[in-house]
Amino acid sequence: MMPIRDVVIFPHMMTPFVVGRDSSVRALEEALAGDKKIFLATQHDASVDDPAPSQIYQTGTVVSIVQSLKLPDGNIKVLVEGLERGRVGSVSADNGFLLADVQTTAFGVDSDQELESLTSRVTGLFEQYVKQSQNLNYETMIAAIRVDDPGKLADTIGANLQLTIPEKQELLEIFDPVERLARIADVLDIEIEKLSVDRTIQGRVKRQMEKAQKEYYLNEKIKAIQKELGRGEKSELDELRRKIEEAGMTKDALDKAKAEMRRLENMPPMSAEATVSRNYIDWLLAVPWKKKSREKRDLAYAAEVLNTDHYGLETIKERILEFLAVRRLVKDPRGSILCFVGPPGVGKTSLGKSVAKATGRKFVRLSLGGVRDEAEIRGHRRTYIGALPGQIIQMMKKAGTANPVFMLDEIDKMSTDFRGDPSAALMEVLDPEQNTAFGDHYLDVEYDLSKVFFIATANVLHTLPPALLDRLEVIRLSGYTEIEKLEIAKRHLIRKQVEATGLSSKVVEFADDGIAAIIQQYTREAGVRNLEREIGNVCRKVAHQVVLAQSKAKGKKKAKPTKVVITAENISDYLKVPRYRDLAAEKKNEVGVATGLAWTEVGGQILPIECTLMDGKGNLTLTGKLGDVMQESAQAAMSYVRSKSQQFGLPKDFYRHLDVHIHIPEGAIPKDGPSAGITLTTTLVSALTRVKVRGDVAMTGEVTLRGKVLPIGGLKEKLLAAHRNGINEAILPKDNEKDLPDIPENIRKDMKLHFVENMDEVLMVALEEPLEDLSKGAPVAAAVEPAKKDQKGVTH
Repeated sequence: MMPIRDVVIFPHMMTPFVVGRDSSVRALEEALAGDKKIFLATQHDASVDDPAPSQIYQTGTVVSIVQSLKLPDGNIKVLVEGLERGRVGSVSADNGFLLADVQTTAFGVDSDQELESLTSRVTGLFEQYVKQSQNLNYETMIAAIRVDDPGKLADTIGANLQLTIPEKQELLEIFDPVERLARIADVLDIEIEKLSVDRTIQGRVKRQMEKAQKEYYLNEKIKAIQKELGRGEKSELDELRRKIEEAGMTKDALDKAKAEMRRLENMPPMSAEATVSRNYIDWLLAVPWKKKSREKRDLAYAAEVLNTDHYGLETIKERILEFLAVRRLVKDPRGSILCFVGPPGVGKTSLGKSVAKATGRKFVRLSLGGVRDEAEIRGHRRTYIGALPGQIIQMMKKAGTANPVFMLDEIDKMSTDFRGDPSAALMEVLDPEQNTAFGDHYLDVEYDLSKVFFIATANVLHTLPPALLDRLEVIRLSGYTEIEKLEIAKRHLIRKQVEATGLSSKVVEFADDGIAAIIQQYTREAGVRNLEREIGNVCRKVAHQVVLAQSKAKGKKKAKPTKVVITAENISDYLKVPRYRDLAAEKKNEVGVATGLAWTEVGGQILPIECTLMDGKGNLTLTGKLGDVMQESAQAAMSYVRSKSQQFGLPKDFYRHLDVHIHIPEGAIPKDGPSAGITLTTTLVSALTRVKVRGDVAMTGEVTLRGKVLPIGGLKEKLLAAHRNGINEAILPKDNEKDLPDIPENIRKDMKLHFVENMDEVLMVALEEPLEDLSKGAPVAAAVEPAKKDQKGVTH
């Protein structure tokens, strides 16, 4: 007896196999020495090298050894033919091999109609099975089953079926041929059904084999080729997994990325859904989670950078230095949210770049002008085709660090429509209490914006929703004074334009009075954009002259170019007729003419006010395109003069026989505001009392019916205008004395300033000779409300 592995030998079958175990070799040699018969039984577990009798099936096959061949490695290759099945009675071991007492049983079969029908059915089923199976030769199998013996037919079919070892052993253990044939019929039914299902599935898969699968197959081949060439040893997915682990995401974002990664692994690479998942993972990896710029907290360095890049703007520089000082003292402070408000061209955007440079942070700028869709801020959900994160997340990706200086430019230019209100979405971004967990619709995870230094810029604030404005720390840039513009031109603008036009300081030079002439006569702005443009115009004309001179000198000895100096005298040769002019101060004492001071967005200006009397019926005429507030100031001044008529030596009913006409020159320019009150009153008193007003004194201040002088705004610009026009004495409200630190030191030194509390003090200083009935008081000075241009362009 010899136990065999992984095969069941049926009677009537020729089967080759290799014998290698010592006990099996001895048993084979013993059989070869005798009648060449040996009993083969399959063992239960093929992995057992030396099975016990209990580990071997009790039913096997008595075979005849047809051929044997000893191999060089000591194994024997044998070919056996099954003779008959048998059942083990007893097993014993002898000389290192097994001996078995085998009982065989011979069954006689009577041919009848039922057996013939069963045989025919089994034969037909097996033919059908062979046709569908790809592992059997049809001709060979059909020839093999052309037998009359039902037992031999059952064993032949059983040996060639693709069954498991236990299933084949079950067929071997059925001794009755008819019963075995019936069992074979049942097995063939099941196997044919399996093959039919396999063919159906295979056909369906084949039909579904489209371009995507072909590309996938080719891509896999390319990957395999690249791997063989030593390129890209790690797969793309492994690389993505490594990046996810190293990105430093929050726990929520990490879980989301891992879940999306698992989905991606189970998708065909070329499917549309795989592209969506891959893009999402790429965005999660692209956003900075933990990478930060190393922040510079050196106050001296920051002050140097800010002063180098920008002249003036002291309030803003001070605020930025305060911010840096807090960063040095507090380990993890919240991000700041500033809002620079001011007219165009004053350097709001460039100041943001300087802040980034001074703090050592990355700088990104998002222009919000014309944005009207809430999704621009928060992004679209991934369910939409072509969805992307909002501009906030996109700019953070561009910055590449979690703590950049983030400029929200033109925040006042946003608008609203049916797609939502972007300013409402910005409230979450700009609220320190909420932006630690900013929610972008695309990322769908919380993102921390608290370390970002947000700087918003705006020209006006009235278009911002109150709730958004409440979240901003507003810093106003009122515009540059003429002195500041002069310094900016000398330090930055001239050098920039000279280089841009291919000139040098050896060819062109701008004198201070030339720059001042450009500022006063060719520009009217709070910033310096037009000033830079006009300087560029001058440089281009100089460049034209230089090229013409070189063309004329061609062929001659090369002459050194003549240096051009731009002065107030020759500026008109380059920029033609001046576009603007200042109202000239009269500088002489006259009756009914006083010099006021006005504020505009582009700086201060002097404002001569004239008054004349005519016979009439007590009418008050106001001309010069005055606004309602200014007209009311004139009426208040008239009422004050009428109430004090006795003090001024006027008859009680003086106004009944006179018409008063007050005019403010340059009548096409709208004017408004209450700060010309004391100037109007002084003009009226002078005209009625025939006492001259001093031409070397300017004044500004609001007046009440009781003669009190109230404070005004724009003091700095107004005094600069007076100083520019050669007026070195000014009357200002007493309450404006607190604003003196804002006035440039040279102005404070050159000008004599009178701070007054009532009209009596104003008249004591302003009139050439004091009125007899006026109470004596200390000389003081006047001011004007900062002019604000409304939507109609009216200057206040």
